[in-house]
Amino acid sequence: MCQPYRAQTKGKVESGVKYVKRNFVPGRQFRDLDDFNDQLAAWQLEVADVRMHGTTHQRPIERFAEEARALVPTGAQPSFLQAMVRDRVVAADWLVAIEGNRYSVPFALIGKTVQVVRQGGWWVVRHRGAVVAEHAVLAGRGQLSVKPQHGPGAAARNARQRYGAPKTNAPDRAVERSSEVEVRDLALYERLFEAQLVEIAR
Repeated sequence: MCQPYRAQTKGKVESGVKYVKRNFVPGRQFRDLDDFNDQLAAWQLEVADVRMHGTTHQRPIERFAEEARALVPTGAQPSFLQAMVRDRVVAADWLVAIEGNRYSVPFALIGKTVQVVRQGGWWVVRHRGAVVAEHAVLAGRGQLSVKPQHGPGAAARNARQRYGAPKTNAPDRAVERSSEVEVRDLALYERLFEAQLVEIAR
């Protein structure tokens, strides 16, 4: 198994892609994906696997027979994307961005670098080896996952939705008033301020 971003451990893998693009694809037409795969399989058997390889000076089909004994099963290995550790700097709003979505971490980590790795359907966030946050992976992009325990007011400051109308049976008027308040991204006020400066400059 090769390490991510270590191209020098991949041998001839990368050059093999160029070989297919330059020697199999040109001049061919394909009705659909099945036809493409059928033609590719035939080309492998009749051309690619039986030619004399320029570097090994062996036919690939014969070389593979020798190397097959050294191969190990990889079915139990996590995929590259799941095994990849991502470094993220915690933003001022206690969020880290991962694949187009944002997730909260404890506010004490603002400005610090954390490591994020996917484990099944969860993002696990670590700082100095210790798990500091876990979030279910959000679908799509532009989504937000905030855990209130990550900081005072974190959920309210970072929410991207309007709270619903207060329940009629709620006895606490303060709770009713707070549920009517729309929570906006602070970036909205920055844009308004910039627009005001433009107007002043005119």
